[in-house]
Amino acid sequence: MPRQDRPSRLRLPPLVLFDLDDTIFDHTLTCRAALAELRRQERDLTGPSLDDTLSEYGRLLNAMHTDVMLGRRTADDVRAERFERLTEWAGHPVARARAEELSSTYRREYQRLRRAVPGAPEAIRRLAGRAKIGVVTNNTVAEQVEKLAFLRLDGDVDFLVTSEEVGRAKPDPAIFRAALERGKHAPRDAVMVGDSWASDVVGARAAGIRAVWFNRFETPPPAKPGAAELTSFRPLAQFERLISADRRH
Repeated sequence: MPRQDRPSRLRLPPLVLFDLDDTIFDHTLTCRAALAELRRQERDLTGPSLDDTLSEYGRLLNAMHTDVMLGRRTADDVRAERFERLTEWAGHPVARARAEELSSTYRREYQRLRRAVPGAPEAIRRLAGRAKIGVVTNNTVAEQVEKLAFLRLDGDVDFLVTSEEVGRAKPDPAIFRAALERGKHAPRDAVMVGDSWASDVVGARAAGIRAVWFNRFETPPPAKPGAAELTSFRPLAQFERLISADRRH
């Protein structure tokens, strides 16, 4: 193991919490690749640029995902409606049956092209056994359990807390309190690492948990960010120093 990537002697927080999508699992770039492949195969989404299509898909996803992550609607039903709206936006409206076909093709390509956020699995494995590791995520149990298995992290993550099982979604402090209860630690003993300022940083802080903002796309921070910022998990030693319990923010 390279010297800079060897586990250090820093005092780690007893409990390290991670978001999953776009913190450990690379949802955004997988989504972009799957949409690019769908546009190559089908004509229903041609016209707007790929970047604009990704932006609109993300907007629809954010607007419609609450019912899925709280278990009110099935993912398949929402995906089909999303493609109905997306094709209408692109100027090629389709019937529900066609939207279901497009959704199925997209899902197949998404599963084929999915990937980890670079360095994230290695960072978690580096912490395994040295700190308790939890994942706090706005999604269904089944979907997120499968992602962790795909990433081969199911044996390294100590527990998973989802919005579906808690009935509350980030940034609601209730989901973070559920994670603290599951991890058997007080807020002062934990740190939360996540890509969403609103959901992960603001939510964790509301529960009294120190937060590290994973900002790999280098989004401009709020006027008064007041949280540690991480743009990459590499080098691993630098990531570990940032979350260290010796560090105060």
